[in-house]
Amino acid sequence: MRLAPQLRRIGNDIVAAYLVETADGITLIDAGLPGHWRDLLRELGAMGRGLSDIRGVILTHGDSDHLGFAERLRREHGVPVYVHAADAERAKGGPKPPTAMGRKRLGALVGFFLYAARKGGARTRHLTEVVEIVDGQVLPLPGDPRIVALPGHSPGSVAVYVPAVRAAFVGDALTTRSVLTGEVGPQPAPFTDEPAEALASLDRLAALDVEWILPGHGAPWRGRPADAVAAVRAAASA
Repeated sequence: MRLAPQLRRIGNDIVAAYLVETADGITLIDAGLPGHWRDLLRELGAMGRGLSDIRGVILTHGDSDHLGFAERLRREHGVPVYVHAADAERAKGGPKPPTAMGRKRLGALVGFFLYAARKGGARTRHLTEVVEIVDGQVLPLPGDPRIVALPGHSPGSVAVYVPAVRAAFVGDALTTRSVLTGEVGPQPAPFTDEPAEALASLDRLAALDVEWILPGHGAPWRGRPADAVAAVRAAASA
């Protein structure tokens, strides 16, 4: 799905990953679910590109529904996978603390799990090697992506800020469609380790000069980041 001349999405509003394209190649942000591999190949074909054009994968955090095909790209094609140091062990299959599920609607929840099953969620492979990254780091990848730490959903949750496409890829720092209720619009993501910390971290997102906020779950959001952050906080207090 083409969002802008250099910006594409694979997956859908349930689970998504993103591609940034420049003359130097492609940066992937997150890797969805294993079954998104075919979506990736189709999208690359539509772009006139191939797997050899992918220079790196940046994970917004280490949860399994963002790892998808990352290990396959790393192992079979030598593509480096970047993750914040605080989430490196989680991406390798380390423990994740239990979190409260919160409010849910059966239809939305079943839809999420059915989609994940259809896309091979149970076959997700954890990473065996990662390149650890830190807050403020500019990575040597197409688009010069900068890492903005947004701890809360997980200790190593980040936004990937790409000025070339005026976008912030936020993973589960917020969502625009709850996988538990199906409700749409900017709101806190479920399964968050530290909800208060996640809300506080959004101050950093509000300060970015972007027009796209691109979550791992939900529709792309276009507008002022401060407005999205205000909506998340309003939803949290409702």
